[in-house]
Amino acid sequence: MTEADRSLSGTRLDPEGMVDVALRRIAARDHDVRAWLHVDAAGARAAAHRLAKAKDKGPLHGMAVGIKDVIDVRGMATTHNSLLGSAAPALADAPCVSILRSAGAVILGKTDTTEFAAAGRNAVTANPHAFHRTPGGSSSGSAAAVADGHVPMALATQTGGSTIRPASFCGIHALKPTWGLISREGAKLYANSLDTIGLYARDLAGLDLLCEVFAFGPPSPRANGGPLRIGLCHTPYWDRADAETVAAMADAAARLRSAGVEVVPFDLPPLFDRLEDAFSAILWREGQAAFLDLARREPALLHADFHDRVGSAARFPNAVLRQALDLTAEARRVIEAMMANVDAVLAPSAPGIAPEGRGPGNPIFNQMWTQLHLPVLNLPLYRAQEAMPLGLSLVGPRYGDRTVLAVGREIETLLGCHRPLE
Repeated sequence: MTEADRSLSGTRLDPEGMVDVALRRIAARDHDVRAWLHVDAAGARAAAHRLAKAKDKGPLHGMAVGIKDVIDVRGMATTHNSLLGSAAPALADAPCVSILRSAGAVILGKTDTTEFAAAGRNAVTANPHAFHRTPGGSSSGSAAAVADGHVPMALATQTGGSTIRPASFCGIHALKPTWGLISREGAKLYANSLDTIGLYARDLAGLDLLCEVFAFGPPSPRANGGPLRIGLCHTPYWDRADAETVAAMADAAARLRSAGVEVVPFDLPPLFDRLEDAFSAILWREGQAAFLDLARREPALLHADFHDRVGSAARFPNAVLRQALDLTAEARRVIEAMMANVDAVLAPSAPGIAPEGRGPGNPIFNQMWTQLHLPVLNLPLYRAQEAMPLGLSLVGPRYGDRTVLAVGREIETLLGCHRPLE
């Protein structure tokens, strides 16, 4: 346990001490990890000094937090890791940042990201467990900063898998909340009906604390009495899972059953086989709206990936988009009815361990849940080849975020974290 971790385990340091720990860790490690695009050391120390003198102490009193650099932070540039990002300091915090400050958090700086949290340039961030591997994208810097002990928590975003997949690759806890539970004002939009602010923390207690800060409400009682009942969902994309993910799902199911948990198949009907194509239509057409202004204003500076999105109406005409949206709405209704029969659903978080390089990784095991607006929790349960992290996802019904966390705590107690795959 590092000094930064103690802030989440009941032996909290004072604000100035926590900020100092964070800055020293960054100084020692970030020349290799490269999680940060900007660290406001002077501003963080000043904020910590004010908090140390404050009589009122919020739930995040003095905790250092990293913010993905597609989200506005007052006094810091929002670069989006792009030539088209702003060099001027933002005039106001995004609401999600303002809420953290109101709870006593110290905003330490901006973390690296895939360009506009979408496509184009990759983050330069390395996976802290193996510098030649990616931390995943697009929330690359936020995931790596938490995994490497720079900060105990950070903000991410997810449009396809940009919160959960980096958490699996980096071996940390993450929550992709129910769509709309956290305001996206002040964060770059990519796909309006998919974009979600994501949460990273070093443990489940940290995620639960963030849920409290963002007023998610208390957990609902488990729908099923008696033993925990978990649906095992291989998803329609099981043939794209690597051997280590196949082994992790089988091991988790077997060990949960041996611990008295009722693990039942959670097989999705054929309707869900069509969601991948529907997701693409929604993503690209909503991306057209998000990047049209940049394509018109600065076409030469905008990466070809974004020009492809701006021209996507030819590939996904209005009739296809309407069908995609209608299919997605129907799938949301069906999945909610299915989830009434289990306490949560266990599914892959990624095809396998973090690939080599700096690419964001394949979102195939994440995007369906994002499309359905469901809360998803990454549990860092395993270490696979080369001792690389591998997580599994726990999925719940819409607005069941705190319940998913509570079920996750039960599962983690039974299975532990970072277990070597045999």
